[in-house]
Amino acid sequence: MSVCESSDIIRPSDNRYFERLPNQQSETAMNTKDAIRSSMNMSDLVLKTYISDLSDADLMTRPAEGCNHLAWQLGHLISSEVGLLQGLGANAKVELPEGFAEAHSKETCESDDASAFRSKEEYLSLYDAVRAATRAALEEYPDADFDQPSAEHFRKMFPTQGDVFNLVASHPMMHAGQFAVARRQLDKPVLI
Repeated sequence: MSVCESSDIIRPSDNRYFERLPNQQSETAMNTKDAIRSSMNMSDLVLKTYISDLSDADLMTRPAEGCNHLAWQLGHLISSEVGLLQGLGANAKVELPEGFAEAHSKETCESDDASAFRSKEEYLSLYDAVRAATRAALEEYPDADFDQPSAEHFRKMFPTQGDVFNLVASHPMMHAGQFAVARRQLDKPVLI
């Protein structure tokens, strides 16, 4: 059986992964928070599926010359989400370990020193903690504020607070292609 025929591949027809959460099911149409939650769920599914069978050593893989390795990208996703939430003024109750953001900054992206990065378990734990804080902040966020202008430095690409929340939700998908390429380099099976 080819990897494209594998029963381990997640397919859109497999509703276990794409159902709306119980608190999202209602008689009304999907609202802004529902759409952001849905985007977060899809992003989380893709990211976690792509790293599900990777080792700590695999996370040091760069998808191509000049690209950041997967460990750096995971740290970037985590630390940038905290920064984006703070920029929204969202009540995100999460703190990163001391030095975490600095370890995943533009200044460190060329480092291949595995000891300077975290284990997959640590990244997943932090990712889940930050996502939980994001979900909680989303629930508390006033609906009317989604239409408010974003911070000046975001406005060209993300004009409203809602657009920034959508960026937070979908940011992992912006990196997913690099994870897919790294998986191919590592001779990992196709999972999605």
